[in-house]
Amino acid sequence: MLVASPVEENGEMEETGQKFGAFPFKPYSIQIDFMNALYDSLDKGGIAMLESPTGTGKTLSIICSALQWLVDRKQRKNNDNSVDTHLNGTTGDHSGPDDEPDWIKNIKAESPKKKVKLKKRHGFRSKKSDKTGLEESFNDLFNHFREIEADYNVYGREHNKSIVKSDGEKLDDKEFLVEEYESEDEKSALSKRKNGACCGSSSSDSEKEGNESSDEEEEADFKIYFCSRTHSQLSQFVKELRKTAFASDLKVACLGSRKNFCINEEVLKLGNSTLINERCLDLQKNKKTLVSRKKEVGGKVRKTKASSGCPMLSKHKLQKQFKNKMNDQGPLDIEDLVRLGGNLGTCPYYGSRSMVPSADLVVLPYQSLLSKSSRESLGLSLKNSVVIIDEAHNLADSLISMYDSKITLSQLERVNSSLEGYFERFRNLLGPGNRRHIQTLMILTRAFIQTLCNKDDTNFVDSSILEELPNGSECSLRVNEFVFSLNIDNINLVKLLQYIKDSNMIHKVSGYGDRIISLQNDNIALLEGSILSSFRALAGLLLSLTNHDSDGRIILSRKKPKDSGQQGGYLKYVMLTGEKIFHEIVDEAHACVLAGGTLQPIEETRARLFPWLPPHQLNFFSCGHIIPPDNILPISVSHGPTGQPMDFSYNSRSTSTMVGELGLLICNLVSVIPQGIVVFFSSFDYEECVYTSWEASGILGRIMKKKRVFREPRKSMEVENVLKEYKESVENGAVFFAVVGGKISEGINFSDGMGRCIVMVGLPYPSPSDIELMERVKYIDSLEDMTKKDYNFTRFNGDAQAGFEILRSCKNRGREYYENLCMKAVNQSIGRAIRHINDYAAILLVDTRYTTDSIKKNLSHPTNKLPNWIKDRLNCNRKNYGEVHRLLHQFFKFHKKL
Repeated sequence: MLVASPVEENGEMEETGQKFGAFPFKPYSIQIDFMNALYDSLDKGGIAMLESPTGTGKTLSIICSALQWLVDRKQRKNNDNSVDTHLNGTTGDHSGPDDEPDWIKNIKAESPKKKVKLKKRHGFRSKKSDKTGLEESFNDLFNHFREIEADYNVYGREHNKSIVKSDGEKLDDKEFLVEEYESEDEKSALSKRKNGACCGSSSSDSEKEGNESSDEEEEADFKIYFCSRTHSQLSQFVKELRKTAFASDLKVACLGSRKNFCINEEVLKLGNSTLINERCLDLQKNKKTLVSRKKEVGGKVRKTKASSGCPMLSKHKLQKQFKNKMNDQGPLDIEDLVRLGGNLGTCPYYGSRSMVPSADLVVLPYQSLLSKSSRESLGLSLKNSVVIIDEAHNLADSLISMYDSKITLSQLERVNSSLEGYFERFRNLLGPGNRRHIQTLMILTRAFIQTLCNKDDTNFVDSSILEELPNGSECSLRVNEFVFSLNIDNINLVKLLQYIKDSNMIHKVSGYGDRIISLQNDNIALLEGSILSSFRALAGLLLSLTNHDSDGRIILSRKKPKDSGQQGGYLKYVMLTGEKIFHEIVDEAHACVLAGGTLQPIEETRARLFPWLPPHQLNFFSCGHIIPPDNILPISVSHGPTGQPMDFSYNSRSTSTMVGELGLLICNLVSVIPQGIVVFFSSFDYEECVYTSWEASGILGRIMKKKRVFREPRKSMEVENVLKEYKESVENGAVFFAVVGGKISEGINFSDGMGRCIVMVGLPYPSPSDIELMERVKYIDSLEDMTKKDYNFTRFNGDAQAGFEILRSCKNRGREYYENLCMKAVNQSIGRAIRHINDYAAILLVDTRYTTDSIKKNLSHPTNKLPNWIKDRLNCNRKNYGEVHRLLHQFFKFHKKL
């Protein structure tokens, strides 16, 4: 383990080492230490965890170190190839005279590559050197011709359906008929190839539309994948990259979601990310040639063709033009790519994806890299590559949440209704294979509905579970327990899922359902994709039920919605372990680096993601902050202005006494602290409670006489406008009420006047009534005894008191995980201030639990989980608020003179 010392108090910067000449200015000592640690970790390979506080230039250090390593590695490979070429040239036959011009040699050297590209473009494979390879090539070619013949026959049938008739005649319902499903073995390969995947995955052939030109690109030998949590963080990374010399030397691809990239106004109107994804895939899947007939002069009929796919992908020349401009303009973030796509009238989503094969650096969000299905659909290969995961403080929870699946009662009812209507319409036309599988799906959906509705009028559900779980409550179940209780353990879910994937029945049934709804409700706008979304949710849950019994839990909720805007009952699969998921990434990549401002405790991350790795083989590096000690004033506040203890525990935080005392504290702060103050509350509900109370008591009016008040909106899309107004108001004084875990606490920087003081109200422990959280707590606690294969807790029904009982029964790891969730959120929030060496701010931790006597302190004490650069400078005020006021006055008076 390496720990770097913070910069000297005089703030002098060291000369840039020769290794990192691309750094745009002279780095500080800790930045050089960080870059060296990262470079060495990439050389060694394996897993590394690198910790550098927010505001220390971590992003720029990652760029200059990682890309320098990439350039050096490429250079070493070129040198090795040159040596091999020289040795071959001196020992083997000469290909030409020594006096041959260099340009002729270059042409000869490039000719084989051009031939390979040309053959690849026309579908030829490379020659095989052995008999087996030749046989494989022959078989591939034979199968290829068989598929062409089958495609021709299919196209012949589909072609007639695609004729556009002038009188607007509706298509026959038979277009929704599922083709006969012969078996679950190799016989379904043809159907699979024709129809593509539909089982909750986006890896269908249609997704590769718009990416055709990538075949002509030479794959980069080595790649670096940089991923972070939000699109704004990725944009910030690209902006930092532009400051370096690498911006013009390396190829960069920036990926993101369809919602962020889409420029098709008709698709964007859907608003919801899921609906946008489905509509985009539908447009690609349905990209056929529609034939219309027009009469010309003389009575001749001329056929014209038009694409039925997305208009933003109709012209491949524009996609090539988009790609060329990306290469010319250098690194572009998502906003730049959307602007470029809009100017050219071509899709930036698929355009950016086309850059991946030849890119040296790929910048992408968590979901695109960590999800296996996303990697496959994007064509990402991690072999011999470097994976850098930024903001990795909550990586384990983020990773497993990607593999959760959920379906609501309303979605199940929609699926069941669609299946019944479809089966009734096509019963006599369906073959035995299709009938059997569709009836099996109907059995499953009915069983799920009966469980959520608490009705036992079928033979599917075990009544014991229904009796134990009353309406309005929820519980957690093992997967096997859930399957056996519904009497569906005799259903082969793997074969059923294979049928769903191969037969394309999801699109057929949902398409027919949408058609019926639209015909019956001519005046009602159909929520496009709602049936398809429901089917995919069902497929996702069924896929989760095939996981190992100990990998996750089923949450069964019968809670009724409080209003029309909330969901009712639902079934949810909660993944508990990320070990297997992360193992796939580590096994394939050359190196995997977890970076962040606060990664400790590292043992928790190791135990949850890579327990197979011995602690001594983990490369860990941590450095201090660059700011001088005088630029930060952290204070723990135990008592308010009237001497009232500041107790913001769950039972007392909402009392009028606590809310009033907090209001008086803020009134005092706005009179002594200049510019902007950011106050963090534990939840939106608690912020609403406090704000309403202050408004009624007049405290809010007193605050607003000194500073303008802003509140974090619940809708993330509204945050940017509120922040803009706040930034414009800070010079005259402003207060921002934010929420821990919201968008403000996770990725917004409050540098300089935007955050002269950060106030953390209480300790934001997650609710013990959170049933998913408690399942994770129990699972993590079981990891302490590695001889135990599973944990043995009684079923948890989502009661807060039961949650506290679980926490008390935990030995160590479970309880520590619960505490760490709280303190990681605290550290993320208070880290929004102090963004550079000349910045300064005060940090107030308002709660008596931050000021426990040092003799009683232990490793689990909140202040021991603070970052070292804050913990070492913490002023603990136990009873005298006057001392807090004096320290704040001196601190800001000192910086006012500078």
